[in-house]
Amino acid sequence: MHIKDLCRTAHQDSARNGWYSDGDRNLGEMICLMHSELSEAMEALRKPNEDGSLKESTKIPGFSELVEELADCMIRIADFAEYEGLPLEDAISAKMAMNRTRGFKHGGKSF
Repeated sequence: MHIKDLCRTAHQDSARNGWYSDGDRNLGEMICLMHSELSEAMEALRKPNEDGSLKESTKIPGFSELVEELADCMIRIADFAEYEGLPLEDAISAKMAMNRTRGFKHGGKSF
């Protein structure tokens, strides 16, 4: 699936599920929801099974809780991009091309 298709589908699904039924969405809230999915991904890392393996998702069997939360974040980003008419696929391609020109650790960053 192309990113443009992901954005369109994520937004259509979100609208069909009623997230736009009250009119315009609060953009800051939408960004905070993206962040909350990343926080949930961090929790999945912090709370593994006793043997250290990642816990399996109860919502999408066959996948870990970590990858489920990362997928949720991507879906929220895609929905936001489509709602705002952002050229996310083009921007990702451009940013990746620019990143290929950067030096080792982007010039010496330690993280």
